[in-house]
Amino acid sequence: MRLPGQSWWARQLVIEGPSMLPTLLPGEVVPAFRRWRRPRVGDVVGVRDPRDPARILVKRVTKVAASTVEVQGDNAEFSEDSRLFGPVSVRDVVWRVPPSALRR
Repeated sequence: MRLPGQSWWARQLVIEGPSMLPTLLPGEVVPAFRRWRRPRVGDVVGVRDPRDPARILVKRVTKVAASTVEVQGDNAEFSEDSRLFGPVSVRDVVWRVPPSALRR
C-alpha cells in the first residue's frame, strides 16, 4: 500500500499478516528506503513477490548468493517465503527497513 508523502527513495510499508511477528506487528507501518547496497543476512527488506510482482513482501534475508537471496519471515509457521517460492533475484529486493524501525 502506498501512503502519502512517499518518494522514489523512501516509502512506508504496511505489514500484512503475522509472518514477521514478533519483530513487526500486523498493521504496523514501517519506513523503508531504496536498497543502496547488496542485501546482507539479517537485513529486513521489501522484496517483490515472485508470484505477484506488484506486491511487496517484508521478510528477513537468510542467505545471499551471487545473484539471488533467500528470505524468510521471523514467524516461520505463518510465512510464505523462499521456502515456498525459492530464492529471489537481488534485483527484486527493492526496499530496506532500517534497524531502528524493528522491535528488539
